[in-house]
Amino acid sequence: MTVSPWQGRGLGTRTVAWTARDAILYALAVGAPADRLDLVYEERLRVLPTFALTLAQWAPDALGALGAFDITTAVHGSQHLVVHGPLQTSGELATTARVSAVRDKGAAAVFDVEVSSERFTATWSIFAPGCGGFGGERGPSAPRSPDRPADHVLAVATHARQAALYRLLGDRHAMHIDPEAAKAAGMDRPFLHGLCTLAASLLPLAGALGVHPAELAELDARFAAPAFPGDRLGLTGWTEAPGPDAPGDRAVRFEASAGDGRTVLTGGRARFRTTTPDGTENPDA
Repeated sequence: MTVSPWQGRGLGTRTVAWTARDAILYALAVGAPADRLDLVYEERLRVLPTFALTLAQWAPDALGALGAFDITTAVHGSQHLVVHGPLQTSGELATTARVSAVRDKGAAAVFDVEVSSERFTATWSIFAPGCGGFGGERGPSAPRSPDRPADHVLAVATHARQAALYRLLGDRHAMHIDPEAAKAAGMDRPFLHGLCTLAASLLPLAGALGVHPAELAELDARFAAPAFPGDRLGLTGWTEAPGPDAPGDRAVRFEASAGDGRTVLTGGRARFRTTTPDGTENPDA
């Protein structure tokens, strides 16, 4: 097998900073209601773990700026997040990024951009047309949904201004706000950021599991198609055992679809902690 010259490429280290205002804006942008004071009020604030992905967005952008792929055609294929510890309501954090893998899909390549820090490790998988065919490993196939009835059938309501609001968190790619840029990307109108759709889906999932969304420990999902601002998404979830390393946690596999039947998220899996770091029961679980 041939290895891409981009594999293992370091993207540097960057110290990122945030305030409670940023974390509150994020919660509102992904659909937290105004009466969730624990998510939108600085006096009671718990930072959503997926907020970390806005802090690390610089890394996939940096790889695109280096010319690894065409930024006008590359799309966010999937996301992985492991939470090592909670984010404070404000602070700063050193983040280091590298290209952990490049997989050959034939007509395209998938670049895995890993960002590591004391508080989280996150991996963006970027699907880049025209970059494959170099003879590398293809990588795993997409996971299938469980072959049994769903345990949870939920709804995720998005709103018309959501993409415009979410882009203020750092991902300012024009396709999410400019109709002409969206058309150039193959869409008939601006569409939601995949990470916004994903984070919005976690709020009702956490509620269905009886856990606090800030207790997210691990997350995986693939972006099958974009959602559009104003879409009402159907969310299907299957509760599962979290695994031997965290037997008391709560985990769920999930997928989301738009009202027209368009599948938006596939292969989703979220695990939430139900114990505190010292092993005692989490009062929010």
